[in-house]
Amino acid sequence: MEPVQRYAISLPGPVGGHRPATVVVVHWTPRTLGGKAVYVDDSGGFQVSIDAGGVASLLDADEGHQHQCLHAVPLPRARASAVPSGREAWGGPIG
Repeated sequence: MEPVQRYAISLPGPVGGHRPATVVVVHWTPRTLGGKAVYVDDSGGFQVSIDAGGVASLLDADEGHQHQCLHAVPLPRARASAVPSGREAWGGPIG
């Protein structure tokens, strides 16, 4: 089965902040960690592992700033015209 190519990850705001969650779009990579797929944002600085149930966990977050059990929503494949330069249409990193 082919992996989901993109997910929208919801990051909660500060407790009591009363603002909407921040949403980050991440793309599939060929890497895995503990049997879970690893996804990254376009900058490469935001990395999560996502299990089959759609639960994302941050990777390499600073101690005390980790959000576990983040909500991950699968997104449809990007149209070729919407793909940022430096990324192939299948969603994986180049090079």
